[in-house]
Amino acid sequence: MSQENNPQNSQNPEQPQNPEVEQQADASQEDTLEETVLMEENLAEKYSELEAKVSQYHDELLRARAEVENIRRRSQEEVAKARKFSTESFAESLVPVKDSLEAALALENQTMEALREGVESTLRQLTQAFERNHLKEVAPAVGDKFNPNLHQAISSVPSEEVEANCILQSLQKGYTISERVLRPALVMVSAGKQ
Repeated sequence: MSQENNPQNSQNPEQPQNPEVEQQADASQEDTLEETVLMEENLAEKYSELEAKVSQYHDELLRARAEVENIRRRSQEEVAKARKFSTESFAESLVPVKDSLEAALALENQTMEALREGVESTLRQLTQAFERNHLKEVAPAVGDKFNPNLHQAISSVPSEEVEANCILQSLQKGYTISERVLRPALVMVSAGKQ
């Protein structure tokens, strides 16, 4: 057979080669277009879903920020109130002590014993006020171990009787309030034998 008579070998570009192949190509292009359209629709749906989620998360973030700000503001108000009224209980405890002292001064011509008895009674009231408000004395005895958290040493003196780093003499009581040092006790510390 010659090439001219063979329809498979004729290559006329304007003449279709095989209608089935063209239909398959057209169908393939249509499938590709349909897939592209479906993909675009899916992407549009995904985009809408993601936009909705972003909007939801943004709203939740704004709400969380507002809640944190409210908590911070409430905490500041509570701290301010606590500071303002923290001394109220202590002041209530001290008012009767002041009343007793004023009453003692108002009395004229009192005996020394009556005055002493009134001062002792007033001291008991003050001690009770301290106890109610967790104010405790720090009064180290001679020979107690020196504690830098509770005591303030003003000098170190050689001593034969008291071992080194122990209290030799207590000069002024200290005080703690709720386990916190209000004023350290002033002490002299033994330097030991020299």
